[in-house]
Amino acid sequence: MALILPVKGELPQISEGCFLAPNATIVGTVKIGKNCSVWFNAVIRGDVNTISIGDETNIQDGAVIHATYEKASTTIGNRVSIGHNALVHGCILKDHVLVGMGAIVMDHAVVEEFCIIAAGAIVLENTICESGYLYAGIPAKKIKPLTENQVALLKKLPDNYQMYAKWFE
Repeated sequence: MALILPVKGELPQISEGCFLAPNATIVGTVKIGKNCSVWFNAVIRGDVNTISIGDETNIQDGAVIHATYEKASTTIGNRVSIGHNALVHGCILKDHVLVGMGAIVMDHAVVEEFCIIAAGAIVLENTICESGYLYAGIPAKKIKPLTENQVALLKKLPDNYQMYAKWFE
């Protein structure tokens, strides 16, 4: 069973149909939408500010979702995929976003809809990642428009993670 703890009396709110890995950690002022999955060793820390996660989003193994005290909450949209060991901190990820493995998205960054942040990329504070593009590098830069296959991946990946979650029922 996942570790779910209140912070200052605020208990995470987890909607129906969610899969929480037994060693996932979710604490504080966190709202998770319907049919999401939080995978092994993922940490969602709503202790210093709020974290809101939309429907059908997957937080993959080892990912950390956090925020900045009194400065930056974290908002994650619907059908977002956050890759293994990614760090999402005090930012906004809109719908149909993929944050690649080991990528970092920092405070006050905004990743618009249908955007891919490549594995290992670092999106610096206050960066706006434009819809329809791949961003990569350190610091992350707009590389190229998404291909039809990449857009299809953004649409399909959340369904895959819902399927994987059912394997644990």
